[in-house]
Amino acid sequence: MPRLRHLLTLLPLTLAATLAHAEDWPAPIKQIEAKGAKILGTFDAPSGLKGYAAQYQNRGMALYLTADGKSVIAGNLYDAQGNDLSSAPLDKLVYAPMAKEVWAKMEKSSWIQDGDVNAPRTVYLFSDPNCPYCNMFWEQARPWVKAGKVQLRHIMVGIIREDSPGKSAALFAAKDPQKALQEHEAAGKGSKLQALDKIPADIEAKLDANMKLMEELELSATPAIFYRDDKGGLQQQQGAPSPEKLGKIMGPK
Repeated sequence: MPRLRHLLTLLPLTLAATLAHAEDWPAPIKQIEAKGAKILGTFDAPSGLKGYAAQYQNRGMALYLTADGKSVIAGNLYDAQGNDLSSAPLDKLVYAPMAKEVWAKMEKSSWIQDGDVNAPRTVYLFSDPNCPYCNMFWEQARPWVKAGKVQLRHIMVGIIREDSPGKSAALFAAKDPQKALQEHEAAGKGSKLQALDKIPADIEAKLDANMKLMEELELSATPAIFYRDDKGGLQQQQGAPSPEKLGKIMGPK
């Protein structure tokens, strides 16, 4: 999710970070909290400042309390060499927990398995049955999927055409959703997938939940691809990736 710091690298840090209860925050920090920010922790800062890591509208925000405790500065802090002193604390206290939360939500969403369930690498994508770029990514991923190195998990939604929800529902309702998805994607423009005229309530609930998650992540198009990089960081790709980016998503062949 681009909003999560263009998606979050989990860095090994040795910050002296502490968590505190909201009632312990100094008055200026409480005022920022009252405006809708969630204060997640504190960190050491130079020049007599006290650092606070906050989350506001899916973004990390660094706050710096002045030495007298009467004022707060919001924004990034840089040293004399131009190094961003706010980046590491926000990665540790805001973006890393947000990344874990996003991944957990995708695990719990309704998706269709594509590939070996024991494949060492998992890639999630929000997918619409009428999305040509979803089909392009499906084709791009075949060497890794067929080799058992990557499993794709298609979080089905219906946003592109009027019959998209019905087609996603048809895949969920199939006797073998994985086979149905395989046949649909392999056929490309020649797919014979028929949209359900009436979507069962349980499948409607799955699609609604997937759409809610997509909206929560501030995504507006498919495919929206999520994967973990070699350092464990959560990354996102919007649309079918370039060959170079494909290698980063899928790993070595």
